[in-house]
Amino acid sequence: MSENLLDGEQPFTTDDAQSWHRVHPVSPLVRGWVAVVAVIFIFGRNSLESVFTKGWDGGDSLTGGTPALFIAAIVGGAIVIFGAAFFLSWRFTRYQVTDEHVHINSGVVFRQQRRARIDRVQAIDVVQPLVARAFGLAELKFEVADGGKSAMKLSFLKLAEAKRLRAAILARAAGVALDPEAPGQVQEAPETLVLALKPGRIIGAALFGSTTIVAVCVIVAAVVAVAWSGEPGILVGAVPLFIGIGAAYWKNITGEFNFRVALSPDGVRLHYGLLETRSQTIPPGRVQAVGITQGPLWRLFGWYRVHVNVAGYGTDPSDHGSRTVLLPVGTLDEVMAVLGLIFPDPGVDSPFEVFGAGLRGPGDANGFVHSPRSARWIDPLSWRRNAFRATETALLCRRGVIFRSLQVVPHERTQSLGLRQGPLMAALGLVDFELHSTAGPIRPLVHHMSLANGLQLFDEQAARAATARRIHRNEKWLATPMVEAVDPVAAPEDTEQHLRTEEHERGY
Repeated sequence: MSENLLDGEQPFTTDDAQSWHRVHPVSPLVRGWVAVVAVIFIFGRNSLESVFTKGWDGGDSLTGGTPALFIAAIVGGAIVIFGAAFFLSWRFTRYQVTDEHVHINSGVVFRQQRRARIDRVQAIDVVQPLVARAFGLAELKFEVADGGKSAMKLSFLKLAEAKRLRAAILARAAGVALDPEAPGQVQEAPETLVLALKPGRIIGAALFGSTTIVAVCVIVAAVVAVAWSGEPGILVGAVPLFIGIGAAYWKNITGEFNFRVALSPDGVRLHYGLLETRSQTIPPGRVQAVGITQGPLWRLFGWYRVHVNVAGYGTDPSDHGSRTVLLPVGTLDEVMAVLGLIFPDPGVDSPFEVFGAGLRGPGDANGFVHSPRSARWIDPLSWRRNAFRATETALLCRRGVIFRSLQVVPHERTQSLGLRQGPLMAALGLVDFELHSTAGPIRPLVHHMSLANGLQLFDEQAARAATARRIHRNEKWLATPMVEAVDPVAAPEDTEQHLRTEEHERGY
């Protein structure tokens, strides 16, 4: 599958300092239709009730005679006010894309001017809500490294324009050399389909996921409560819970429906959604950490879920965590295929065996180092599951028995390190090792290591991270590489010392 330019389309051209653009004129309607419908529903319902109860000429103490016409006037005035507000918002919103920055100016009373460096863009989404799809429009949303608080949006553009704008931003971020005969012109990069999930897999994953476990617990609790009290009316109180469970099923199925993973020179592209569709692009090298999880029911089918930490996504709850999902449900082969897109070099000769041991454990097979026997006193079930393994390119952290998880952090993406130890762990000679990543769903952590292994891993990982950061300096992945001589044996003490943060609290 590819997204090349259609016949007759022109490649996107970046702007000079004097060129500014506006979003599509229909954008106010797409953004404000919910507010207008809400006003019509609230006041229109009252008006309709008045017509049937009093007639068009029925008296009313508040309006003095014509309640229906009065409410209609209120609805009309609200629509005019909302329409004027959204029009002014559209009129005062401008954007500009140069070779170095993206500028967005907005606001009527309180003006806002935002600028983002293109080389700091972490990911770009092309989002189409249901109403926007009816008009052929899309929202362009891109993130820079600020924990999800710096997302910049352009709502709304024509779909083809949004794709060309995405291509221009990603090409500049990648360091693509400009054509001297056509400066500023960038074409949409093609993409190759890697895998697509069938609807049956998505529905099955939702039915056998954690939501079903919650639903079973609610049903059991309700039945026990009715049997104990003899009051069937207790079931009425559980109705909101069942409504919430149904909504969770609906969100999971529609949000992950038609999920596809593709590869392009821009990076990894994810397409998904039933009512609201999203085309998400994660450039190479922007993934800070990967988490692979498996619930107890999924173990029957050999399914796994893959999350990522990307600087800029953070823990923003507005999208319910969907943007951090790299693969909603997949087999081990599919997980390895997706990992190969973001980590081309796993750093081991037999990645299937190593990652398989990390996901299926327990024990110390394939180089994993697990907790000592003394950890049985505080972690009797998973002490042999808690383990780590360092490859040449990444650190693997394994934990969990009922809900299994494996975190993978490239050495160059290590932010800082920490050792934690409470009084009980100190008495048992244990320590927790934490590798800090950017804000996101993944918190790489190894529970209950021996003190000696924890201290050794802390020192070795600091050295590996410092060396890897020196080697992987170039953020422009399509620019002409510059060879730099790096001594991989010893990292400078000042760089290594930077990783020894204040959170190295050994507590013994």
